[in-house]
Amino acid sequence: MINSLWYSIKQAFVQVFRNRGMTIASFFSITAMLLILGLFFVMMVNVGVAMETAKMDYDTISAYLEEDIESSNVQVMMFQLEGMSEVKEVYYLDKDTAMKIWKEQYWGDNAYLLDSLPENPLPNSIEITVTELTDADAVVNVLKTFEGIEDIKYYKDTVEKLVKVTDSIQLAMIIVMGFLIFVSIVVVANTVKLTVFARQKEIEIMKYVGATNWFIRGPFIVEGIMIGLIAAGISVAIITFVYMKLVENIGTDVSMIIGSPMVPVTFLIANLAWVFLAIGVAIGAVGSIISIRRFLDT
Repeated sequence: MINSLWYSIKQAFVQVFRNRGMTIASFFSITAMLLILGLFFVMMVNVGVAMETAKMDYDTISAYLEEDIESSNVQVMMFQLEGMSEVKEVYYLDKDTAMKIWKEQYWGDNAYLLDSLPENPLPNSIEITVTELTDADAVVNVLKTFEGIEDIKYYKDTVEKLVKVTDSIQLAMIIVMGFLIFVSIVVVANTVKLTVFARQKEIEIMKYVGATNWFIRGPFIVEGIMIGLIAAGISVAIITFVYMKLVENIGTDVSMIIGSPMVPVTFLIANLAWVFLAIGVAIGAVGSIISIRRFLDT
């Protein structure tokens, strides 16, 4: 077993240097593919985080109460809502606190202008945080059965659009990433196939003397894996450098514009490295197996 592995590794190095022109071309092709793949990976992760942050701003339902509602009725409503699995949190927001929050969030230094109002126009309300955005409709249907509720405010249309946009973006990126992986496998397969053609007579002799198919495949699989791993390592290094510069230069601006910070460099790159190493090994191994299969079946 160890001898077969060592033979495969040694032969793989020989083949790489013997066909270094095609190996370099294959390496640059896969690196380019992985760089594009990495770009989509970075975009997908950051878009996902931004969308999840945006959804958090719309996970609250406001049930505005009538002015003359009894406090005991409010307590009964809150008790029933707290018992729902779709509800994460329920709290009562009085009009004075609501006015204070309104001044701080929307008026800032100009909040003093509201002091001239003859009375507080805001109603008391029950604020409900849902467990999932898709649970909002179920909670609203229950609220509509309560007496003493003047109006219900929640962001149904906005939430539905956010969910659709998020799903569409992720699906599009997955399709593109799948296509790039397929192209990379084809590139490796064609590169290794040239080596197979060059050693066709040798392969026939090895089969004639009783060498197993996996013994013959070994060097070609190792060759493909080597090309994939090196391309993956270079791609991760380039993406790390570029992403670090992006975070340093525009990270704060992005956070202010979309209300969500960019994913930390260490977290993103650590996950990207594992993903790319796995993809590199898979591309190299699958591409090599495909390229030599026809020769072993004959």
